Amino acid sequence: MTRLSSRRRSGLRWRPWSKTALGLVFTAAMLFPAYWMLNVSLTETADLRASPPHWYPKEPTLDGYAAVLGDQLPNLAASLLIGLGCVALTLAVAAPAGYALARLRTPGAGVIGFLLLVAQMIPGVVMAMGLYAAYVRLGWLNTVWGLVVADSTIAVPFGVMLFTAFMSTLPEEVLQAAKVDGAGVGRTFVSIVLPVSRNAVITVSLFAFLWAWSDFIFASTLARNGDLVPITLGIYDYIGNNTTQWNAIMATAVVASVPAGVLLVAAQRYVAGGVTAGAVK
Repeated sequence: MTRLSSRRRSGLRWRPWSKTALGLVFTAAMLFPAYWMLNVSLTETADLRASPPHWYPKEPTLDGYAAVLGDQLPNLAASLLIGLGCVALTLAVAAPAGYALARLRTPGAGVIGFLLLVAQMIPGVVMAMGLYAAYVRLGWLNTVWGLVVADSTIAVPFGVMLFTAFMSTLPEEVLQAAKVDGAGVGRTFVSIVLPVSRNAVITVSLFAFLWAWSDFIFASTLARNGDLVPITLGIYDYIGNNTTQWNAIMATAVVASVPAGVLLVAAQRYVAGGVTAGAVK
């Protein structure tokens, strides 16, 4: 009996260690592209063609980052402007729409929810082609605000569905109390619903910003020749017919990844609460 118990304890000790080791292997495999991106960004151009390749920069250089700081700051500013504009437009549309679908007994709410789900299944290339035809007539090609609207077409359906799921779980007593106190629909939404929907607001804002920040399809289709282009297009400055500045390309990718990483870490606990909104009533 004692021997059996010791074997069980040994098995229980082994399982956590085996799971930890397996998790470390998978984590290392997923993070390897990020490490290689950093490695190449610090590698001299002459060493990039080494065979076999160097697993670490033997003579680190900051030439790639110097090129980014000298050339890409306007593009980073354009990406930031597009991301913030997409967040503002998405919240302005998605939050009231989600509240209406969740609480105001909107006719056809089920059909609207289904259409929003279908909208997220449309390939980005198809949407970009349709927007291109519309933008030609509207004169919105090669404009920052045209990209803001285009990126919002991806973020708004997701935001509406998430707000609808979250706001449908709000206690009815709180809304009824606001109504008894004389608050109308608009006042209740602004003063009661939005403050308690903080997790959903942060989650929708984060995903909208990241979609706009990392967008390439809309940018390459609708704003390739604009005065301000996002960082996803600015990276092409280092790709030529005869030479390619790989360390500058990877340095640009590293710099562009920093805001996304910081936002994800900072908003992690809010996102965890926002994406599970409405899962359990």
